[in-house]
Amino acid sequence: MTETMRAQALPAGLTIRPYRPSDHGAVRRLWAEFTEHQRRLYQDPRLGGRDPGAGFEEYLTRLDLSGIWVADEREEGVVGFVGLIMDGRAGKVDPVVVSAPWRGRGVGRGLLTKVADEAGRRGLARLTVSPGARDDSALRSLHAAGFDMVATVTLSRDLRGGSGADESAGEPILLHGLRFST
Repeated sequence: MTETMRAQALPAGLTIRPYRPSDHGAVRRLWAEFTEHQRRLYQDPRLGGRDPGAGFEEYLTRLDLSGIWVADEREEGVVGFVGLIMDGRAGKVDPVVVSAPWRGRGVGRGLLTKVADEAGRRGLARLTVSPGARDDSALRSLHAAGFDMVATVTLSRDLRGGSGADESAGEPILLHGLRFST
């Protein structure tokens, strides 16, 4: 954990605490908000199916889910959450979600600090996170929070036909001198 990550104070009235069953509705709404964000980002209204919050129900059944923590604001309630997935001696942050009005205010950093502390307390050797390549703001936030090492690369190929160039794609990136679209 970097000192920069620890030095950031949470906004007044905000606490990070373990998820409780009574948080279900609020966290499901955050999941739906995140899914809607992904739909816009990737210009694909099919992502998440007909009910964008339903993925949270499936998420709760994961056998490798080790914990969920919420950002609870005194007056507004749950405004963010983070999950820890176990993979042997490593952990994966999945997902980290902050409601749009609360982004850029230290909520995500607080959630990431909490999950990193928990992973360390459990003796994990590594903690990874896999944001979408088009989510520039998430990439910048995660980098600022100390996630600055590329651990794995997942590539995809569009099988829907066409020219192969997706007009909705973000800026291309270079990796080992090769150009990739996002």
